[in-house]
Amino acid sequence: MWGNIAIAFILAFVVTFVTTPYTIKIAKKVGAVSDESERRRAHNKTMPKFGGPAVILGFLVSTIYLLIVMSMENTIDLYGTFQYWKKLLGFLLGIFIISAFCAVDDIKTIKPITKLTGQVLGAIVVAISGIRIEGITLPFINIPEIHEITSVLLTIVWIIVVTNAINLIDGLDGLSSGISVISSISLLIIFVLNGSSMISIVLITALAGSLVGFLPFNFSPAKTFIGDTGSNFLGFSLSVISILGSAKTYTAAVIVLPLIVLGLPIFDTIFAVIRRLIKGKSLKAVFKADKGHLHHKLVAKGFSQKQAVLILYGISAIFGIFAVILCDSGIWKALSFLLIVVVAVAAGYKNFGTEKTGKELYECTQCKYIYNPKFGNEKAGIAKGTQFDQLPEDWVCPVCGEGKDMFQMSN
Repeated sequence: MWGNIAIAFILAFVVTFVTTPYTIKIAKKVGAVSDESERRRAHNKTMPKFGGPAVILGFLVSTIYLLIVMSMENTIDLYGTFQYWKKLLGFLLGIFIISAFCAVDDIKTIKPITKLTGQVLGAIVVAISGIRIEGITLPFINIPEIHEITSVLLTIVWIIVVTNAINLIDGLDGLSSGISVISSISLLIIFVLNGSSMISIVLITALAGSLVGFLPFNFSPAKTFIGDTGSNFLGFSLSVISILGSAKTYTAAVIVLPLIVLGLPIFDTIFAVIRRLIKGKSLKAVFKADKGHLHHKLVAKGFSQKQAVLILYGISAIFGIFAVILCDSGIWKALSFLLIVVVAVAAGYKNFGTEKTGKELYECTQCKYIYNPKFGNEKAGIAKGTQFDQLPEDWVCPVCGEGKDMFQMSN
Protein backbone atom coordinates (compact mmCIF):
# COMPACT_ATOMS: atom_id res chain seq x y z
CA MET A 1 0.00 0.00 0.00
CA TRP A 2 2.68 2.50 1.02
CA GLY A 3 4.58 1.92 -2.20
CA ASN A 4 1.49 2.82 -4.21
CA ILE A 5 0.95 5.90 -2.05
CA ALA A 6 4.53 7.02 -2.67
CA ILE A 7 4.21 6.47 -6.44
CA ALA A 8 0.86 8.30 -6.60
CA PHE A 9 2.26 11.31 -4.76
CA ILE A 10 5.64 11.60 -6.50
CA LEU A 11 4.33 11.02 -10.02
CA ALA A 12 1.57 13.62 -9.60
CA PHE A 13 4.05 16.06 -8.06
CA VAL A 14 6.60 15.72 -10.87
CA VAL A 15 4.07 16.00 -13.71
CA THR A 16 2.41 19.10 -12.23
CA PHE A 17 5.70 20.78 -11.30
CA VAL A 18 7.10 20.29 -14.79
CA THR A 19 3.97 21.32 -16.70
CA THR A 20 2.95 24.40 -14.67
CA PRO A 21 5.49 26.73 -16.42
CA TYR A 22 3.93 25.70 -19.75
CA THR A 23 0.45 26.64 -18.52
CA ILE A 24 1.80 30.12 -17.67
CA LYS A 25 2.86 30.55 -21.31
CA ILE A 26 -0.41 29.10 -22.60
CA ALA A 27 -2.41 31.42 -20.33
CA LYS A 28 -0.83 34.49 -21.91
CA LYS A 29 -1.46 33.19 -25.44
CA VAL A 30 -5.15 32.28 -24.94
CA GLY A 31 -5.99 35.27 -22.74
CA ALA A 32 -6.48 33.38 -19.48
CA VAL A 33 -5.21 36.28 -17.39
CA SER A 34 -6.69 38.28 -14.53
CA ASP A 35 -8.84 41.29 -15.46
CA GLU A 36 -9.98 44.42 -13.62
CA SER A 37 -12.73 42.55 -11.72
CA GLU A 38 -10.14 40.20 -10.24
CA ARG A 39 -7.79 42.87 -8.89
CA ARG A 40 -9.24 42.10 -5.44
CA ARG A 41 -6.79 39.17 -5.40
CA ALA A 42 -4.00 41.46 -4.12
CA HIS A 43 -2.26 41.77 -7.50
CA ASN A 44 -2.86 44.91 -9.52
CA LYS A 45 -0.93 43.66 -12.52
CA THR A 46 -2.06 41.09 -15.06
CA MET A 47 -1.50 37.54 -13.83
CA PRO A 48 -1.91 34.19 -15.63
CA LYS A 49 -4.75 32.15 -14.14
CA PHE A 50 -4.53 28.83 -15.95
CA GLY A 51 -2.65 26.64 -13.46
CA GLY A 52 -5.60 24.28 -13.15
CA PRO A 53 -4.79 22.16 -16.25
CA ALA A 54 -1.33 21.33 -14.82
CA VAL A 55 -2.88 20.14 -11.55
CA ILE A 56 -5.50 18.10 -13.41
CA LEU A 57 -2.85 16.55 -15.70
CA GLY A 58 -0.65 15.55 -12.76
CA PHE A 59 -3.65 14.00 -11.01
CA LEU A 60 -4.84 12.08 -14.08
CA VAL A 61 -1.42 10.77 -15.16
CA SER A 62 -0.67 9.48 -11.66
CA THR A 63 -4.12 7.97 -11.14
CA ILE A 64 -4.45 6.30 -14.55
CA TYR A 65 -0.91 4.86 -14.39
CA LEU A 66 -1.49 3.30 -10.97
CA LEU A 67 -4.94 1.96 -11.84
CA ILE A 68 -3.50 0.19 -14.88
CA VAL A 69 -0.52 -1.24 -12.98
CA MET A 70 -2.61 -2.33 -9.97
CA SER A 71 -5.17 -3.97 -12.27
CA MET A 72 -2.39 -5.93 -13.97
CA GLU A 73 -1.10 -6.97 -10.53
CA ASN A 74 -4.65 -7.93 -9.44
CA THR A 75 -4.33 -5.76 -6.34
CA ILE A 76 -7.59 -3.95 -7.19
CA ASP A 77 -10.81 -5.20 -8.75
CA LEU A 78 -12.39 -2.57 -10.97
CA TYR A 79 -15.17 -4.90 -12.20
CA GLY A 80 -16.17 -6.53 -8.92
CA THR A 81 -19.11 -5.96 -6.58
CA PHE A 82 -18.61 -2.21 -6.22
CA GLN A 83 -18.23 -1.60 -9.97
CA TYR A 84 -15.40 0.89 -9.52
CA TRP A 85 -14.82 1.12 -13.29
CA LYS A 86 -18.26 2.69 -13.68
CA LYS A 87 -17.74 5.08 -10.77
CA LEU A 88 -14.31 6.16 -12.00
CA LEU A 89 -15.68 6.70 -15.50
CA GLY A 90 -18.41 8.93 -14.03
CA PHE A 91 -15.82 10.82 -11.98
CA LEU A 92 -13.58 11.42 -15.02
CA LEU A 93 -16.53 12.51 -17.14
CA GLY A 94 -17.59 14.88 -14.36
CA ILE A 95 -14.07 16.36 -14.29
CA PHE A 96 -14.20 16.85 -18.05
CA ILE A 97 -17.58 18.63 -17.90
CA ILE A 98 -16.73 20.98 -15.06
CA SER A 99 -13.25 21.70 -16.47
CA ALA A 100 -14.69 22.54 -19.89
CA PHE A 101 -17.09 25.10 -18.44
CA CYS A 102 -14.44 26.64 -16.20
CA ALA A 103 -11.74 26.75 -18.88
CA VAL A 104 -14.07 28.90 -20.98
CA ASP A 105 -14.67 31.05 -17.90
CA ASP A 106 -10.92 31.52 -17.35
CA ILE A 107 -10.41 32.57 -20.96
CA LYS A 108 -13.56 34.50 -21.86
CA THR A 109 -15.58 34.75 -18.59
CA ILE A 110 -19.07 33.28 -18.40
CA LYS A 111 -22.02 34.07 -16.16
CA PRO A 112 -22.05 32.47 -12.67
CA ILE A 113 -25.31 30.68 -13.47
CA THR A 114 -23.69 29.08 -16.54
CA LYS A 115 -20.77 27.89 -14.44
CA LEU A 116 -23.23 26.54 -11.85
CA THR A 117 -24.95 24.61 -14.65
CA GLY A 118 -21.65 22.88 -15.41
CA GLN A 119 -21.23 22.00 -11.74
CA VAL A 120 -24.74 20.53 -11.57
CA LEU A 121 -24.20 18.47 -14.73
CA GLY A 122 -20.90 17.13 -13.39
CA ALA A 123 -22.51 16.25 -10.05
CA ILE A 124 -25.43 14.47 -11.76
CA VAL A 125 -23.06 12.34 -13.85
CA VAL A 126 -21.18 11.33 -10.70
CA ALA A 127 -24.37 10.42 -8.85
CA ILE A 128 -25.68 8.39 -11.80
CA SER A 129 -22.37 6.47 -11.97
CA GLY A 130 -23.01 5.14 -8.46
CA ILE A 131 -20.91 7.46 -6.31
CA ARG A 132 -23.46 8.45 -3.69
CA ILE A 133 -23.87 9.28 -0.03
CA GLU A 134 -25.74 6.14 0.98
CA GLY A 135 -25.91 6.70 4.72
CA ILE A 136 -25.10 9.12 7.51
CA THR A 137 -23.62 7.87 10.77
CA LEU A 138 -22.99 10.50 13.45
CA PRO A 139 -22.15 10.07 17.15
CA PHE A 140 -25.84 10.39 18.08
CA ILE A 141 -27.57 9.74 14.74
CA ASN A 142 -27.48 6.50 12.79
CA ILE A 143 -29.02 6.37 9.30
CA PRO A 144 -27.16 3.46 7.65
CA GLU A 145 -29.29 3.60 4.51
CA ILE A 146 -31.28 6.43 2.93
CA HIS A 147 -33.78 6.49 0.06
CA GLU A 148 -32.24 6.39 -3.41
CA ILE A 149 -33.70 9.73 -4.52
CA THR A 150 -32.61 11.37 -1.27
CA SER A 151 -29.17 9.83 -1.73
CA VAL A 152 -28.81 11.28 -5.24
CA LEU A 153 -30.01 14.74 -4.20
CA LEU A 154 -27.79 14.80 -1.11
CA THR A 155 -24.79 13.77 -3.22
CA ILE A 156 -25.42 16.51 -5.79
CA VAL A 157 -25.81 19.15 -3.07
CA TRP A 158 -22.62 17.98 -1.32
CA ILE A 159 -20.58 18.12 -4.54
CA ILE A 160 -21.86 21.59 -5.48
CA VAL A 161 -21.32 23.01 -1.97
CA VAL A 162 -17.74 21.74 -1.65
CA THR A 163 -16.87 22.76 -5.22
CA ASN A 164 -18.03 26.32 -4.61
CA ALA A 165 -16.47 26.40 -1.14
CA ILE A 166 -12.98 25.83 -2.55
CA ASN A 167 -13.67 28.20 -5.44
CA LEU A 168 -14.83 31.05 -3.19
CA ILE A 169 -11.90 30.77 -0.80
CA ASP A 170 -9.47 31.17 -3.71
CA GLY A 171 -8.76 34.84 -2.93
CA LEU A 172 -5.10 34.97 -1.87
CA ASP A 173 -1.90 33.46 -3.25
CA GLY A 174 -1.71 29.78 -2.37
CA LEU A 175 -4.85 29.77 -0.24
CA SER A 176 -7.18 27.34 -2.00
CA SER A 177 -4.37 25.03 -3.13
CA GLY A 178 -2.73 24.98 0.31
CA ILE A 179 -5.98 24.30 2.15
CA SER A 180 -6.76 21.56 -0.37
CA VAL A 181 -3.36 19.95 0.35
CA ILE A 182 -4.11 19.96 4.09
CA SER A 183 -7.60 18.55 3.47
CA SER A 184 -6.23 15.86 1.15
CA ILE A 185 -3.61 14.70 3.66
CA SER A 186 -6.21 14.66 6.44
CA LEU A 187 -8.57 12.56 4.31
CA LEU A 188 -5.69 10.24 3.35
CA ILE A 189 -4.99 9.51 7.02
CA ILE A 190 -8.70 8.96 7.69
CA PHE A 191 -9.00 6.60 4.72
CA VAL A 192 -6.03 4.55 5.92
CA LEU A 193 -7.46 4.37 9.46
CA ASN A 194 -10.89 3.42 8.10
CA GLY A 195 -9.60 0.70 5.84
CA SER A 196 -11.08 2.50 2.83
CA SER A 197 -10.66 1.19 -0.70
CA MET A 198 -7.20 1.42 -2.27
CA ILE A 199 -8.74 3.34 -5.15
CA SER A 200 -9.86 6.20 -2.89
CA ILE A 201 -6.42 6.24 -1.21
CA VAL A 202 -4.65 6.48 -4.58
CA LEU A 203 -6.99 9.25 -5.75
CA ILE A 204 -6.57 11.44 -2.67
CA THR A 205 -2.78 10.90 -2.66
CA ALA A 206 -2.50 11.86 -6.33
CA LEU A 207 -4.54 15.00 -5.62
CA ALA A 208 -2.21 15.97 -2.77
CA GLY A 209 0.88 15.33 -4.90
CA SER A 210 -0.33 17.43 -7.81
CA LEU A 211 -1.11 20.33 -5.46
CA VAL A 212 2.29 20.20 -3.79
CA GLY A 213 3.80 20.35 -7.29
CA PHE A 214 1.77 23.47 -8.03
CA LEU A 215 2.25 25.36 -4.75
CA PRO A 216 5.80 26.64 -5.50
CA PHE A 217 4.29 28.65 -8.37
CA ASN A 218 1.18 29.73 -6.45
CA PHE A 219 2.42 30.64 -2.98
CA SER A 220 2.99 34.35 -2.26
CA PRO A 221 4.25 36.06 -4.33
CA ALA A 222 2.46 33.94 -6.93
CA LYS A 223 3.72 33.44 -10.47
CA THR A 224 0.32 32.08 -11.55
CA PHE A 225 -3.19 31.54 -10.23
CA ILE A 226 -4.92 28.18 -10.26
CA GLY A 227 -7.96 29.75 -11.93
CA ASP A 228 -11.58 28.63 -11.85
CA THR A 229 -10.60 25.49 -13.76
CA GLY A 230 -8.27 24.50 -10.94
CA SER A 231 -10.31 25.63 -7.93
CA ASN A 232 -13.48 23.96 -9.25
CA PHE A 233 -11.53 20.79 -9.99
CA LEU A 234 -10.16 20.77 -6.44
CA GLY A 235 -13.55 21.17 -4.80
CA PHE A 236 -15.19 18.69 -7.16
CA SER A 237 -12.47 16.07 -6.60
CA LEU A 238 -12.39 16.49 -2.82
CA SER A 239 -16.17 16.10 -2.61
CA VAL A 240 -16.27 13.01 -4.84
CA ILE A 241 -13.22 11.27 -3.34
CA SER A 242 -14.52 11.89 0.19
CA ILE A 243 -17.67 9.95 -0.73
CA LEU A 244 -15.65 7.12 -2.29
CA GLY A 245 -13.39 6.90 0.76
CA SER A 246 -16.23 6.98 3.28
CA ALA A 247 -18.50 4.48 1.55
CA LYS A 248 -18.84 1.03 3.12
CA THR A 249 -16.48 1.79 6.01
CA TYR A 250 -19.13 2.12 8.76
CA THR A 251 -16.94 4.08 11.13
CA ALA A 252 -18.18 6.15 14.06
CA ALA A 253 -18.74 9.13 11.80
CA VAL A 254 -18.99 8.55 8.05
CA ILE A 255 -19.89 11.68 6.09
CA VAL A 256 -19.23 14.01 9.03
CA LEU A 257 -15.45 13.44 8.81
CA PRO A 258 -15.05 14.98 5.33
CA LEU A 259 -17.41 17.74 6.47
CA ILE A 260 -15.07 18.58 9.37
CA VAL A 261 -11.93 18.32 7.23
CA LEU A 262 -13.42 20.82 4.77
CA GLY A 263 -14.94 22.87 7.56
CA LEU A 264 -13.07 26.14 6.91
CA PRO A 265 -14.07 26.66 3.24
CA ILE A 266 -17.58 25.29 3.84
CA PHE A 267 -18.32 27.60 6.78
CA ASP A 268 -16.80 30.55 4.93
CA THR A 269 -19.10 29.81 1.98
CA ILE A 270 -22.21 29.46 4.16
CA PHE A 271 -21.48 32.80 5.84
CA ALA A 272 -20.84 34.38 2.42
CA VAL A 273 -24.22 33.24 1.10
CA ILE A 274 -26.02 34.52 4.21
CA ARG A 275 -24.09 37.80 4.13
CA ARG A 276 -24.84 38.43 0.46
CA LEU A 277 -28.52 37.56 0.85
CA ILE A 278 -28.87 40.00 3.74
CA LYS A 279 -27.01 42.80 1.96
CA GLY A 280 -28.38 42.25 -1.55
CA LYS A 281 -31.85 41.06 -0.51
CA SER A 282 -32.08 38.83 -3.60
CA LEU A 283 -30.75 35.53 -4.93
CA LYS A 284 -28.74 37.40 -7.58
CA ALA A 285 -26.63 38.93 -4.81
CA VAL A 286 -25.28 35.46 -3.94
CA PHE A 287 -23.33 35.41 -7.20
CA LYS A 288 -21.72 38.83 -6.68
CA ALA A 289 -18.16 38.80 -5.30
CA ASP A 290 -17.43 40.80 -2.17
CA LYS A 291 -14.63 41.38 0.33
CA GLY A 292 -16.30 39.82 3.33
CA HIS A 293 -14.48 36.48 3.28
CA LEU A 294 -12.34 35.46 6.21
CA HIS A 295 -9.09 36.05 4.32
CA HIS A 296 -10.20 39.58 3.44
CA LYS A 297 -10.98 40.30 7.09
CA LEU A 298 -7.54 39.08 8.20
CA VAL A 299 -5.81 41.33 5.67
CA ALA A 300 -8.02 44.24 6.78
CA LYS A 301 -6.84 43.61 10.36
CA GLY A 302 -3.28 44.42 9.31
CA PHE A 303 -1.93 40.95 8.50
CA SER A 304 0.05 40.62 5.28
CA GLN A 305 -1.25 38.35 2.56
CA LYS A 306 1.30 35.66 3.46
CA GLN A 307 0.47 35.88 7.19
CA ALA A 308 -3.26 35.62 6.48
CA VAL A 309 -2.70 32.52 4.34
CA LEU A 310 -0.55 30.84 7.02
CA ILE A 311 -3.17 31.59 9.69
CA LEU A 312 -5.87 29.95 7.56
CA TYR A 313 -3.55 27.00 6.89
CA GLY A 314 -3.31 26.58 10.66
CA ILE A 315 -7.08 26.69 11.14
CA SER A 316 -7.58 24.18 8.33
CA ALA A 317 -4.96 21.88 9.90
CA ILE A 318 -6.79 22.05 13.24
CA PHE A 319 -10.01 20.96 11.52
CA GLY A 320 -8.14 18.10 9.84
CA ILE A 321 -6.45 16.91 13.05
CA PHE A 322 -9.76 17.09 14.89
CA ALA A 323 -11.35 14.82 12.26
CA VAL A 324 -8.44 12.36 12.42
CA ILE A 325 -8.65 12.15 16.24
CA LEU A 326 -12.43 11.75 16.01
CA CYS A 327 -11.98 8.87 13.57
CA ASP A 328 -9.22 7.14 15.55
CA SER A 329 -10.03 7.84 19.20
CA GLY A 330 -13.60 9.07 19.50
CA ILE A 331 -15.45 12.29 20.12
CA TRP A 332 -14.34 13.02 23.70
CA LYS A 333 -10.63 12.97 22.93
CA ALA A 334 -11.28 15.08 19.82
CA LEU A 335 -13.28 17.63 21.83
CA SER A 336 -10.63 17.80 24.55
CA PHE A 337 -7.98 18.43 21.87
CA LEU A 338 -10.08 21.21 20.37
CA LEU A 339 -10.66 22.77 23.80
CA ILE A 340 -6.93 22.86 24.55
CA VAL A 341 -6.20 24.46 21.16
CA VAL A 342 -8.91 27.10 21.67
CA VAL A 343 -7.62 27.95 25.16
CA ALA A 344 -4.02 28.15 23.92
CA VAL A 345 -4.95 30.42 21.01
CA ALA A 346 -7.09 32.63 23.24
CA ALA A 347 -4.27 32.94 25.79
CA GLY A 348 -1.62 33.82 23.20
CA TYR A 349 -3.73 35.88 20.80
CA LYS A 350 -2.52 39.25 22.07
CA ASN A 351 1.11 38.28 21.47
CA PHE A 352 0.41 37.90 17.76
CA GLY A 353 -1.33 41.21 17.34
CA THR A 354 0.40 44.53 16.83
CA GLU A 355 -0.96 47.59 18.56
CA LYS A 356 -1.45 50.37 16.01
CA THR A 357 -0.43 53.93 16.83
CA GLY A 358 -1.52 55.48 13.53
CA LYS A 359 2.10 56.19 12.51
CA GLU A 360 3.04 52.76 11.19
CA LEU A 361 5.18 52.24 8.11
CA TYR A 362 4.08 49.63 5.57
CA GLU A 363 6.49 47.70 3.36
CA CYS A 364 5.72 46.13 -0.02
CA THR A 365 6.61 42.45 0.15
CA GLN A 366 7.48 42.48 -3.55
CA CYS A 367 9.90 45.39 -4.00
CA LYS A 368 10.47 46.53 -0.37
CA TYR A 369 9.09 50.02 -1.03
CA ILE A 370 7.98 51.59 2.25
CA TYR A 371 4.85 53.73 2.50
CA ASN A 372 5.31 56.48 5.08
CA PRO A 373 2.12 58.36 6.10
CA LYS A 374 4.27 61.39 6.88
CA PHE A 375 5.05 61.85 3.17
CA GLY A 376 2.02 60.22 1.56
CA ASN A 377 2.18 59.56 -2.19
CA GLU A 378 1.79 62.91 -3.93
CA LYS A 379 2.23 61.54 -7.48
CA ALA A 380 -0.87 59.37 -6.90
CA GLY A 381 -2.77 62.21 -5.27
CA ILE A 382 -2.30 60.91 -1.73
CA ALA A 383 -1.84 63.81 0.67
CA LYS A 384 0.75 63.92 3.44
CA GLY A 385 -0.54 62.44 6.69
CA THR A 386 -2.78 59.86 4.98
CA GLN A 387 -2.67 56.65 7.02
CA PHE A 388 -2.27 53.35 5.21
CA ASP A 389 -5.79 52.20 6.17
CA GLN A 390 -7.19 55.35 4.57
CA LEU A 391 -5.62 54.70 1.16
CA PRO A 392 -8.09 53.98 -1.69
CA GLU A 393 -8.67 50.30 -2.45
CA ASP A 394 -7.25 50.74 -5.96
CA TRP A 395 -4.02 52.36 -4.72
CA VAL A 396 -0.91 50.50 -5.88
CA CYS A 397 2.76 50.46 -4.98
CA PRO A 398 4.42 53.31 -6.94
CA VAL A 399 7.46 51.12 -7.63
CA CYS A 400 6.18 47.67 -8.67
CA GLY A 401 2.43 48.20 -9.06
CA GLU A 402 1.29 45.67 -6.44
CA GLY A 403 -1.94 46.27 -4.49
CA LYS A 404 -2.43 47.13 -0.82
CA ASP A 405 -2.77 43.48 0.16
CA MET A 406 0.88 42.91 -0.71
CA PHE A 407 1.99 45.34 2.01
CA GLN A 408 2.73 44.46 5.61
CA MET A 409 3.53 46.52 8.66
CA SER A 410 7.25 47.34 8.83
CA ASN A 411 9.15 46.88 12.07
